[in-house]
Parts: sequence; C-alpha cells; structure tokens
Amino acid sequence: MAFKLASSPHLKVHLQTQSVMRRVILCALPGIAAQCYFFGFGVLIQVMLAIVVALAAEAAVLALRKRAVLPTISDNSALLTAILIGVAIPPIAPWWLVVIGTLFAIVLVKQLYGGLGQNIFNPAMAAYVMLLISFPVQMTSWSIPTAIAQNPMDLGLTLQAIFGSMSAEQLHLYKLGFDGVAMATPLDTVKTDLSLGLTTSESLSKAIFSDGYGVGWFWVNMAYLAGGLIMLKLKVIRWHISFAILGSLFVCSSFGYLLSPDTHVGPLLQLFSGATMIAAFFIATDPVTAATSVKGRLLFGTLIGVLVYVIRTYGGYPDAFAFAVLLANLCAPFIDYYVKPRTYGHRTGN
Repeated sequence: MAFKLASSPHLKVHLQTQSVMRRVILCALPGIAAQCYFFGFGVLIQVMLAIVVALAAEAAVLALRKRAVLPTISDNSALLTAILIGVAIPPIAPWWLVVIGTLFAIVLVKQLYGGLGQNIFNPAMAAYVMLLISFPVQMTSWSIPTAIAQNPMDLGLTLQAIFGSMSAEQLHLYKLGFDGVAMATPLDTVKTDLSLGLTTSESLSKAIFSDGYGVGWFWVNMAYLAGGLIMLKLKVIRWHISFAILGSLFVCSSFGYLLSPDTHVGPLLQLFSGATMIAAFFIATDPVTAATSVKGRLLFGTLIGVLVYVIRTYGGYPDAFAFAVLLANLCAPFIDYYVKPRTYGHRTGN
C-alpha cells in the first residue's frame, strides 16, 4: 500500500479574512430578509445606519493610529459587526441608539485593543450589553410583527419613528397589536407572565404565540439556521460550538420543562425564539474570541448554552445570549490552556 506524505496544514484552500467575512455576511442575508419581512423596514434602516457609522469610525481610528485605512476596512470585519448590531437592535429604536452601540463596538471593544485579532470580547455583543444596561427601555421596545400589528408602519412612518419626528403618542399607537396590547418579544412575554403568576400554557395562549413560537420568530430562526448550515457546508465555521450550544440548551430546557412544565419554557421555544440561531452560528463562532481546540470549542459552546438557559430561566433578562457569549469569551483562554492538544512526540505533562 502506497502512502502520500504532505506537509501541514492539509488544507486545499486558504480563505483570507475578507473572503471569510464576506461569506458569513452572505449567509446571514436570509435571516436579515426574514426579519425585514416580519418586523418591517426598520431592520434594514438600522443595519444601514450601523454600517455607515462602523466604516466611518474604523477609518477615523485607523487614520489617528497612522495605519492603512483601505486594507483594514476592506477585510469586512467592521461591516459584519455593524450588521450584527443592526439586527440586534429593535427595528424602530431611536437612531442614536445604533450610533452609540456601533461606536462603542468599533472604537472601544475592537480598535482600543489593537484591531481585529486582538479584541477579547465579541464587539457586537459587548455593544448590545452596554446598550441594554444603559438604555433598557429603548432596547426592550421591540416591534410588533406586521402580521398582527394594529397599525403597520410603512417606510415613511418607520423613518419618522427612528429619527424622532413622531410624537410619543403616535409611536405608542404603532406599537400596539391587533388586540390593543403592546407586544414584547416572545421570551420577554413569557418571562413577564411567569413573574405575574401565570403558567407557561396561559402565556402561550396569547396572540403573539398564534403559531406556537412567537409570530415571525420561528421563521427568522429557521432562516439563520439555514445560513448557518450553509456556512458549515462551505467550511467557513466548524460545527462544534454551534451544536454544543444548541445541544446543551435543548438538554437543559427539556430537563426543566419535564420537572415543571407550568413554570418553564419548552425546548422548542428556547431553540426557535429570540437570538438562538443567529448567536449559535454567527456570533459565538467568532474565531477571535472563541476557544480554538476541538475540545475547547465543545466546552465553550456548552458553557454558552448552559448560561443562556440559566439566565433566561432565573435571571433578569429574557434573551441571555449576549451575556453568555461575553462570559464565555472571558473563559476562552482558560479553556484553551487546559484542553490544548498534546504536541506529537511529547508525553502528557511535557
């Protein structure tokens, strides 16, 4: 039998950062399109605004640091960060919210540490947490799905809401569902109802859960799942982190639901509502801030999944992925240190 030897790494194609980021962005387009379909033009406006701010901020910082601007901006990392911030912010949130968040992500979280590859935390998630803690009202005022909105917004009204030319009374009117009740996200709705003494089944009987998962959210998560699977097929990401997140979240939520179905959310709602799929495939898999070894990635993903379940169930925030990812980012060096593979030819401990 003949053997063919080759020097490592045994990869046929070497993707540059620019190509990797571009493929990630393209794979995120189905999810962005689904968000626009269910939640209106505001999603696209927030994304475009975040892109403009991110590119301008990165160019300004690079110029101050006397670094080449065009080669760095063209790596598409700032573009991807802006997109993730844009889709995470409520579609009709005021314009200054996305501006502050994007500046924080690019200037403080990314460039302050030296730029791409040097940052400790995921910039988009660090910005999201900063905004959520600083401006909780604006960050939790999510749009109603257009299918059940009492007064759906067109492009003109959306621009008025975002850029502040709409009165508070008008804005409240456009935030009402067809039953005259202002809607929150599905996870937020359940969490609030449970705190008021309702059971899970009673909460799920509301109009926002007419499809069982929260109108629009199931299809948004399915779209991001499809994009994530395409990234796996293209070998843009590896499966370990994403599947560890989804697997650990499924196991924890199944166990909790079996113990107390009246006070715990079932596993399918946990997986197909909120930011589950976009976080599992597009955020947690960031190679800069995640663990690197195979065992490390599995532990990293499992940690995120468990933290998400604990915070969603017992914490004060309905969707916990941003906090879970940042906490896991802190643990990534520690995880890699203790699960790094043994060098070939050396015994364990050498």
